[in-house]
Amino acid sequence: MTLKLESKAIRNAVAKLKFRTQAFVGGRFVKAKSGRTFVTENPATGRPIARVAECDAADVDAAVKAARRAFEAGNWSRMKPADRKKTLLAFADLLETHVGELALLDCLEAGKPITDCATLDLPDTVQCIRWHAETIDKLYDRVSPTGPENLALILREPVGVVGCVVPWNFPAQMAAWKIGPALAAGNSVVLKPAEQTSLSALRMAELAAAAGLPEGVFNVVPGFGPTAGQAIGRHPDVDMAAFTGSTEVGRLFLKYSAESNLKRVILECGGKSPQVVLADPPDLDLIAQNAVSSAFWNMGENCSCGSRLIVHASVKDDLLNRLVKLARSWTVGDPLDPATRVGSMIERPHLEKVLGYIDAGRSDGARLALGGRRILEKSGGYFVEVTVFDGVDSRMKIAREEIFGPVLSVISFKTEAEAVAIANDTNYGLAASLYTRDLNTAHRVARAIRAGTVSVNCYSEGDITTPFGGYKESGFAGRDKSIFAHEQYTELKTIWMQLA
Repeated sequence: MTLKLESKAIRNAVAKLKFRTQAFVGGRFVKAKSGRTFVTENPATGRPIARVAECDAADVDAAVKAARRAFEAGNWSRMKPADRKKTLLAFADLLETHVGELALLDCLEAGKPITDCATLDLPDTVQCIRWHAETIDKLYDRVSPTGPENLALILREPVGVVGCVVPWNFPAQMAAWKIGPALAAGNSVVLKPAEQTSLSALRMAELAAAAGLPEGVFNVVPGFGPTAGQAIGRHPDVDMAAFTGSTEVGRLFLKYSAESNLKRVILECGGKSPQVVLADPPDLDLIAQNAVSSAFWNMGENCSCGSRLIVHASVKDDLLNRLVKLARSWTVGDPLDPATRVGSMIERPHLEKVLGYIDAGRSDGARLALGGRRILEKSGGYFVEVTVFDGVDSRMKIAREEIFGPVLSVISFKTEAEAVAIANDTNYGLAASLYTRDLNTAHRVARAIRAGTVSVNCYSEGDITTPFGGYKESGFAGRDKSIFAHEQYTELKTIWMQLA
């Protein structure tokens, strides 16, 4: 579906949508074994969209068995690399053909602005699958430097059955970050999307089958974390679990692994990312644009959200005035409106959580410079104004805990050492931004900040070629994107041969 970013065209396209609501197991859509379903709602209206199969441990077990059969059959795991590449490229082509449809599904379920879904998230989803497909026939195994009486081969082989559990903030894109490298490496996948956002994942599975992925190679089991998610984490025949979500749930996956089969676990979890503006900043208007985008893009429901703006006292007031003025132009409204910059919170409990943090900021003595209220209540949706706090102390709750909403805390400092200390004064370490005119300072401070990605004079997570993941409680044992993601879905094997 080609989607024209014009209001009437968007409404017409929504009216034509067909929702896939059953689980996808063994190459076909099936009901949950219990027969249960759950409601997925539009958070911009509070109204139901569809009823989706509520999978539990029995469904996960069926999906894992299908995945194992496919893996052992070898139709995918032992397929010639060039043929596996061809199939994944066909999958990427089908995703590209249906970008408009998938963008609408994510917009409706996640409350994300349609312009972001159609021009950023879904094109990046396609690129991710295509990039990992292209790596398949370009990776070489190795021969170690032995004496002439031996031959040692160092090989990478697929892990086996990979369970992927992904979040609701970038539904299709986060699925692609997991399944792209996992499938490229030859694994079979069981994917559990977030219960709030299942529809695009189910459609992606259908398109993968149409592209030629063998039955059982890619399965999708919608459901809830304590049932379907935990079942993946504890299943004795899942060889690896890949999770993106909260640090709290990430800890559970380590526990599930320890209490089951010691499956490999990779985690990409929360963040409390600093934006550090030193005393010699480049263009303040450019910094304001980056700071606002970092804080409010995707409603702040982004693990790399730059929620802490740490600014030298000499430029703080000037920068604050500029960014508040700019932030007023970030329109909060209907996600289906192409002009909307900020959509809704994902659900009512999350809305209440974000509003609770705003109340805590006021109570702790921070000064509200912008926003701070729930708005558009008549829509039935869960909307919050973009919010800026000034006078924030790094000990305050809003400066320490991940809010996952459009709330920016401004903290001032006087010395470089103080800035680095504030930036690192967090349990997280996913991303950071740094602004300075001096190249030496940029190198020194970027190395001192403990984060998986540090962008200099911009806000960026890098691109598909760069690894994404974090230090400390932001991650565990793995990275998304890049060749490093591809390698982590493989086992390293040595074959040692004694020659005559």
